[in-house]
Amino acid sequence: MLSWARNSTIYRLERRMMTEKQLFDAITKKAKKKFEDISDQQIKALADFAVKFAYELKVLDDVAFAEISTRSAVRSGKSKKAIAFKLASKGIDGETVTAAVEDVDDLQSAVIFARKRGFGPFRRGEMDDKRKVKELSAFARNGFSFATGKRVCEMEREDAEDMLSASSSF
Repeated sequence: MLSWARNSTIYRLERRMMTEKQLFDAITKKAKKKFEDISDQQIKALADFAVKFAYELKVLDDVAFAEISTRSAVRSGKSKKAIAFKLASKGIDGETVTAAVEDVDDLQSAVIFARKRGFGPFRRGEMDDKRKVKELSAFARNGFSFATGKRVCEMEREDAEDMLSASSSF
């Protein structure tokens, strides 16, 4: 069983980066399916062994996972709130989440989001009340504050493009 746990850990971490919780949950789920007469204590021991083994190989690092995921999310136009929620749902502890998102600029992310969706300065049509409500609602659903959404909607296209080209911290 330990050999299986070691091989399964290597296989999973070769394919993609995982958090400690994700690896623990994946090994637990797979062990329940693979071994019919296994107790809950044995499953926990296998999952703990897999996590320990991954740390020994130095391939499991929640801090690095949080930093990489944050940079990727900012480039995708995700809000600080949405990034923090996603990291927390992956099992990253609160201090690591806070440290990872502290430098995120919600305004920059909102401009990226607006460019992707054709909102605000990147809008092709005319602004009417219905369109304004739709755009502000989309910003809110994606974790941006009303003030941030409104500010992006009122931006000039040149200012938004300057902001995107000037900021390359992520």
